[in-house]
Amino acid sequence: MLIRVGNERTKSIDLALAGLLSSVAGALNAVGFLVAGSFTANMTGNLSMFADHLANDGLLLALSFAGLVLAFICGAASATLFIRVGERRQMRSVYALAIVAEAGLLLLLGAVLVSWPGARETAVVIVLSFLMGLQNAVTTLISSARVRTTHVSGMATDIGIGIVESLGGGPAGTEARPKLKLHGLTLASFATGGVAGTVLYGIIGYWLFLLAALILLIVAVPEVIRARTR
Repeated sequence: MLIRVGNERTKSIDLALAGLLSSVAGALNAVGFLVAGSFTANMTGNLSMFADHLANDGLLLALSFAGLVLAFICGAASATLFIRVGERRQMRSVYALAIVAEAGLLLLLGAVLVSWPGARETAVVIVLSFLMGLQNAVTTLISSARVRTTHVSGMATDIGIGIVESLGGGPAGTEARPKLKLHGLTLASFATGGVAGTVLYGIIGYWLFLLAALILLIVAVPEVIRARTR
């Protein structure tokens, strides 16, 4: 799932990656809203809120939303730099290691919040935005942009296009159906993760971050081992 790159990947591998990581992203995005009223994966909304507050003389609030966008970009840039360096060194495990790094940061964030519940809400959503950027970059790069686990607006657009093209038949319809299935699964997984994240946060609180990190480790660590033993 986190070893094969680009055209080496099968449709089933992309579906598994999209389903698992989109669920985690949806859960973290929902918790970010519950904690601080901000969506950590919704950069369109955050940029709109930045513009709205800036236009209405809410400079500090505007800067806080701009900070979320910047954190997302930094997460994507960090993942890309790490992956490109790893690829130059022919590290087959580099994508899996990037997800392990995401899990490690989530574990650290969860540990801090469990032991210090008074941590600033702004810091929490900034870290989560960084992690969402990191994860989205990993899935985008490994799948040649077929899988994007946090980019819901783009996926919704692709679903609308795919529905029409798949109904048209012919080569275009045949090509559109697997993409429609992938985008539909990604969107459904993100929504399911959001529901699960909301429910679980109400039950276990900040321990949810540790649970999400555990899921990422279960996905990524076996891939690291496989890559290094082949």
